[in-house]
Amino acid sequence: MLVSSKILNGINGTVKIPGDKSISHRSIIIPSISKGVTQVSNLLRSEDVFRTVNAFQSMNVNIQVNKDDVIIEGRGLNSLIKSDKVIDLGNSGTGARLLTGLLSSQNFNSTLVGDTSLSKRPMARITKPLELMGAKFDNNHNKLPLKIYGKKLHKIDYELELPSAQVKSGLIFAALNTEGRSKIVEKKITRNHTEIMLGSFEADIEINKVDSENHIFVKGKKELVPKNISVPSDLSSASFFIVAALINKNSFITMNNINLNPTRDGILRALNLMQANIQINNKRTTNGELIGDLEIKTSELKGCELESDNARLMIDEYPILSIAAAFAKSPSIFKGLGELKVKESNRLELIRHNLHNCGIFCKASGEDLFIDPTKKISPKENQIKTDNDHRIAMSFAIMGMKLGVDLYIADSEFIKTSFPNFIGALNNVGGNLSE
Repeated sequence: MLVSSKILNGINGTVKIPGDKSISHRSIIIPSISKGVTQVSNLLRSEDVFRTVNAFQSMNVNIQVNKDDVIIEGRGLNSLIKSDKVIDLGNSGTGARLLTGLLSSQNFNSTLVGDTSLSKRPMARITKPLELMGAKFDNNHNKLPLKIYGKKLHKIDYELELPSAQVKSGLIFAALNTEGRSKIVEKKITRNHTEIMLGSFEADIEINKVDSENHIFVKGKKELVPKNISVPSDLSSASFFIVAALINKNSFITMNNINLNPTRDGILRALNLMQANIQINNKRTTNGELIGDLEIKTSELKGCELESDNARLMIDEYPILSIAAAFAKSPSIFKGLGELKVKESNRLELIRHNLHNCGIFCKASGEDLFIDPTKKISPKENQIKTDNDHRIAMSFAIMGMKLGVDLYIADSEFIKTSFPNFIGALNNVGGNLSE
């Protein structure tokens, strides 16, 4: 992908943001193991989500993808059929970890594989706690490919070692098909889309807040009751447009039906600290999720300091937040970003490398990132390294539009894993991207 010439007239208009990626995955998984028919609207139609669709179709779930909706005929908790092929999850870490939990309690064996990037990501964080429930796996040094020996599991009382919604959700899916009442404790709260959706599907799930912790209780073997789902628009995808409007002069954009779940809104909190002009209107609840409409105007941003606790609320948004910080009037420090090293790529290193190449002073120390736009350094090259990471590619597309130089973004086709129409949507409001 090529970004060329500086934006002169700003980013302006209404942007239609696709469905939330995390909720879209769950909008396939949970209806597939409920008993009956679910209609899903505004599902994210990306490569990652269709990997999950294909996985359940291969396990004999009837999923009909229409122009305006998706119809799922759920088979029930323990009625999936063994896939006659390996389940290829492509680049989807969410799919890999959630399905590992779900399939470990089925009555058949499964094998999960992924692309080169996904096959480098750690799986022990989900397989080890599942092994405490009696699950059995063969894997490649705690990475994909992963063979899952489906079997009857036993309940668990487990405290999460890492603040990970994927691990938490994987354990919850295993517990749904396990006799007894399992308990999962998270000391640091993570995104709770699984709990919200399971509650609406009448699962026997209870969440108790104990001081700053969540104690989650799941009683297994209760069949789920289907409910229609309207997927809210993805705040992570919206964040690229938010930052584009903030850093480019004469900009004003609106976006509707954006997911504002308080376990996911760290990017808005961070930008508020940076004195961004963002207005939230018409807050409401749909399917248990808080949503609202956003108005964003050009702003003079200031740097900020974020402690490590912020990472669990916005780990996916640090690449684009770093672009905002690169055009602020003062330095920023983002702490506790170790999880960025094991995402689709080593995002921490790629942020540092690419900002440095673009002439922005940036250094990474341990798990912390320091960005100082007041220190001028010479740009190194106009090639952005992405290591096949969609969020790095989209973030530096926004960077290039502000710099006003030809910027070549490698492997930009991976943007399709989360936002297939990113280039078109951005160009419609004043962007200048080409394939």
